[in-house]
Amino acid sequence: MRNLMLASVAAVMLTSGAASAQVAVEGRVDRLEREMRAVQRKVFPGGAGMTVEPQITAPQTTSDPLGAPAAAPITDLTARVSALESSVRSVTGQVEQTGFRLRQLEEGFAAYKTATDARLKLLEDRAKASLVSAPAEPAVVDATGDTSPVTPPTRPAVRPTRPAVTTPAPTPAATEVAADDAAPAIERPSTGDPAEDGYTYGYRLWQAKQYAAAEKELKAVADKYPKHRRASFAQNLLGRSYLDEGKPSLASLAFYDSYKKFPEGERAPDSLYYLAQSLVKLKKPAADVCKVYTELTEVYGEKLTSGMKADIAKGRAAQKCS
Repeated sequence: MRNLMLASVAAVMLTSGAASAQVAVEGRVDRLEREMRAVQRKVFPGGAGMTVEPQITAPQTTSDPLGAPAAAPITDLTARVSALESSVRSVTGQVEQTGFRLRQLEEGFAAYKTATDARLKLLEDRAKASLVSAPAEPAVVDATGDTSPVTPPTRPAVRPTRPAVTTPAPTPAATEVAADDAAPAIERPSTGDPAEDGYTYGYRLWQAKQYAAAEKELKAVADKYPKHRRASFAQNLLGRSYLDEGKPSLASLAFYDSYKKFPEGERAPDSLYYLAQSLVKLKKPAADVCKVYTELTEVYGEKLTSGMKADIAKGRAAQKCS
């Protein structure tokens, strides 16, 4: 019975305590509401309905779901770094390959230059050796299609040669006398330009087949006036005269000197072409002839006429050049 009474008293006390706590909270809430209404009347005199939205709001935060991995950013960064490393390795490999190819090109060019110089030196040495050791050659007269009174055509047509006619080799003195006797029959021009006049006179002598007199005149023009435009013409025609006279050894030397001394001259391509013809007449190896054709095409490819290109192709085919 006593316990029942104690329980009743405790219940009453709890009830009264809860009631008093509720009353205290309600009082506080009422007071806060009154204060808020007072503030609103002070701030918004026109009425409590005139309120505005705050300009600064608290950011909304979202929490990661439970169990989400915390290393996702690190994984992404690792993947990006790996991609960058792969790109750097690729670029490095490309740079190394480019450097290797550049070195190969430089070495190839150096080897080509050395081979070209050796090739020209070999041709020069062989021509000089042939000139020294070769006996007097039979005279061979070539018919040409050149009809210009002053300037030989850029690419004279090469016609079949007449059969070689062997004659006793004349002495140098007899040759000079014969040349001096025949020379007066050819008119020497006089324009005030000694190089032009000398070349024209030499050309007329060559056209009249007075080869000894023509060679003397043309050689003098090439030696005395190396800066003149006609120097290239004279040196080339000197080789033509030797070739027509049946002296391919001297012709090869004259054509080689024309290419060597006047590489920018107007007759430099013709000189290389006729150098190949001289080597053929000297029965030199086909490899030497093919080298001359290759040199001609590589150096003067853009300046060659269609006719000369066709003749070069025909010559290469005849020598079976690769």
